[in-house]
Amino acid sequence: MVWVTFISADGKKRDEVFAQPGQILLDVAQANGQPLEGTCEGQMACSTCHVIIDPADFAKLPRASEAEEDMLDLAASATRNSRLSCQIVIDESYDTLTVRMPAESRNMQGM
Repeated sequence: MVWVTFISADGKKRDEVFAQPGQILLDVAQANGQPLEGTCEGQMACSTCHVIIDPADFAKLPRASEAEEDMLDLAASATRNSRLSCQIVIDESYDTLTVRMPAESRNMQGM
């Protein structure tokens, strides 16, 4: 199991949950009540599941695909450590993963 810590956009609220290897981070976040829509259901056609990964954990993740990077270029409040949570599969090698919610999101499907 992997210990996932979700931090609110303002940094004040922390929720910690266990995730099973093979689970999608978006599903883990939504099951925990995090404010991620995932409007396109993992098709990388929106950016409503955009999250910011802690720099210490970012290097653990596989590189984002070119399509994911293109969508992140359009995401509101994107940072160097931004990812689409629908594209992160929990791997047992992570041990822990710290995820911050962005201050805003933008649904690229509606544009």
